[in-house]
Amino acid sequence: MKKVFTVGVFDLLHKGHVLLFKRAKALGDYLIVAVQDSETILKYKPDAEVVNSTDDRCLMVDSIKYVDEVVVYKDVDTIVPMVDFDVFVTGGDQTHAGFHRAVKWCEDNGKEVTTLSRTENVSSSEIKEHIKQH
Repeated sequence: MKKVFTVGVFDLLHKGHVLLFKRAKALGDYLIVAVQDSETILKYKPDAEVVNSTDDRCLMVDSIKYVDEVVVYKDVDTIVPMVDFDVFVTGGDQTHAGFHRAVKWCEDNGKEVTTLSRTENVSSSEIKEHIKQH
């Protein structure tokens, strides 16, 4: 069985997230999604406006039919060695130092790394901004 792994905040779920999960699942047989812990998000981005709790975000991600397992993580470079997977899926916007270390770990340990592009014209930030304006 080929296991695929991806990580993210997944605060306000939208079609871009669902399509990410669908495309990631197509790369293997089993999809593991790590949802970032709310406290950690605020540690790195104190001004972030996280709408849903960690538990709520996990529940929502877990309800998507393409997702087989959900785990919680603090830092991407520390969760990657802890999960059993074959393919690590990243997004083009996931470029901070932790992702560089995670990708390096994958390369050093024989894991495939695939970057999937974002879905055009949709993002949680844009949705939050639209809600504020209306």
